[in-house]
Amino acid sequence: MARHPTTMDAGYFETMFRETSDPWDLETSAYEQAKYEDSVQALSGRIYAHALEVGCAKGMLTARLAPQCEALLAIDVSETALQAARKRVATFDQVAFERMMFPKDTPSDRFDLVVLSEVAYYWDDADLARAADWLQAQLVSGGDLLLVHFTGETDYPQSGDDAVTKLWARLGERMTIVRADRRARYRLDLWRHTI
Repeated sequence: MARHPTTMDAGYFETMFRETSDPWDLETSAYEQAKYEDSVQALSGRIYAHALEVGCAKGMLTARLAPQCEALLAIDVSETALQAARKRVATFDQVAFERMMFPKDTPSDRFDLVVLSEVAYYWDDADLARAADWLQAQLVSGGDLLLVHFTGETDYPQSGDDAVTKLWARLGERMTIVRADRRARYRLDLWRHTI
């Protein structure tokens, strides 16, 4: 399967969310629901002061993360997805949403949790490097980076394994591995910023 050579653009995601009510079966598949549960359990009940979720889509994981965050910024490139996410988590006052094309657009805040769930494999090598540089600067010491990625074949710029490996190559000397779990179709990695 041929790989897309560059980072997937905003139009790709906006089209996905406009053309179907549930792209990638994010709301309906047992696989996705189990992955959301696994993601939250990996955080071991820790309460985060200021968290960032990159690529929040329609807010399914956002709603599960919110109770563990005093403040949560959820970003996505699709305004259609963000509208649905805002409705889904309207009862959580601590959640804010912004339209951003990460890592081209980045928040200036510092965070003690950053969640990259099913997003890093959409980035080319240059954007993976940009993301790693931003994470080094904006993830506080003791902060957590949660990565969850599909491990099957894709036509995206990276495989899930390649994306995580490349991020580790740039960040590993500053991180401690808290968890490195492989499931049947995805991997979950939790790293803690130690510098």
